[in-house]
Amino acid sequence: MKLTGERPLEGRTPASLLALHDAGYREVRARLGSGSVVDIGCGTGDATSSLAADGRRLVGIDYHAPTAAAAQRRHGLDAVAANGATLPLRSRSVDHVCSSHLIEHFARPDTHVAEVSRVLRAGGTAFFVTPNGPADFENPYHVSLFEPQALASLLGRFFDEVEVFGLDGDAVVKADFERRRRLAQRVLRFDRWGLRHRLPRPAYVGLHVAARRVMYPILAIRRPPGPPVSADRFAVTSTIDAGTLVLFAVARRPRTRATARRRADGGD
Repeated sequence: MKLTGERPLEGRTPASLLALHDAGYREVRARLGSGSVVDIGCGTGDATSSLAADGRRLVGIDYHAPTAAAAQRRHGLDAVAANGATLPLRSRSVDHVCSSHLIEHFARPDTHVAEVSRVLRAGGTAFFVTPNGPADFENPYHVSLFEPQALASLLGRFFDEVEVFGLDGDAVVKADFERRRRLAQRVLRFDRWGLRHRLPRPAYVGLHVAARRVMYPILAIRRPPGPPVSADRFAVTSTIDAGTLVLFAVARRPRTRATARRRADGGD
């Protein structure tokens, strides 16, 4: 797979970003019960495969068919190519759904949440991991960023029970993310008039991809001494502020489509 910035790639993406994704999957695993699990946006399955422990039936879904095929080859994962807003699953057929760093990629995130709610059994649980809007830094693939209340409000249209936590790093992690942010800000100063935002979207995305391919190797060379950042430097917290890196939401008791529609229209 090519490095685009849309997906984390082992050996290509900074260790702190890989660790952040791994920490999210760790927290999902800690809350899984028995039964079936669907991971939407499974990529090549490196993190997804860890959800199959304890005899759970695991299915990975990715919109990109070659990537889903790679997950099958690498991990023997039951993976299919499908859009996260039109899941090829029966209603009320799944015990757990994981949506990690995916909802922010939808221009209409409600369509994704509605599908997750539809396929979950009445006693099922969904997990949504997404960047905390104020802490995110210019990624053209992130078209729907959330703050805690906005995420809770959206999920509350489709689930009766919603909890939103933060997933944040320690001082070492924060320093690493800030170092990368400062370097990016220095690069963006060359575009002092914000011309990149006036480009056609394909050109803007292409510029972003090219910049990451250049900057990530530089960041690896300039990494401070010591072991790379690992997932154990991240923890779930109930305190969320503008600097909290990620939101971690747990949604239970999925609503029926009719109930969700009434809720969206302002009914009880």
